[in-house]
Amino acid sequence: MTQWWGSRYDTPRTAEADVRVGGRFHVGFKGNDGEQHDVSGIYREVVPDRRLVFTWAWRTTPERESQVTVDLKPDGDGTILTLTHEQFFDEKARDDHRVGWMLGLDNLEKLFP
Repeated sequence: MTQWWGSRYDTPRTAEADVRVGGRFHVGFKGNDGEQHDVSGIYREVVPDRRLVFTWAWRTTPERESQVTVDLKPDGDGTILTLTHEQFFDEKARDDHRVGWMLGLDNLEKLFP
């Protein structure tokens, strides 16, 4: 996760994941502004090589929990990844996360050309 999460300005410093139903994840990173950011959640569904569903909450706004679903589908020699992030507090949060996920997914694609 530290190799692909975040933008070119945000550098993940810690990444922990206990990928099982009820397990937790945590990612901490320092942003371009020098501020420490932490996000964590709980895995709700884990289907190996197919699907992850987990909660998502920033340390600074734990009451604004949202949900992320990652679906993986084999496609020839590759994989189609569909990411759905929903249950946002407001449209600004949705739009900000869209930007963040697009940067992260671009980084992930570079790791697996």
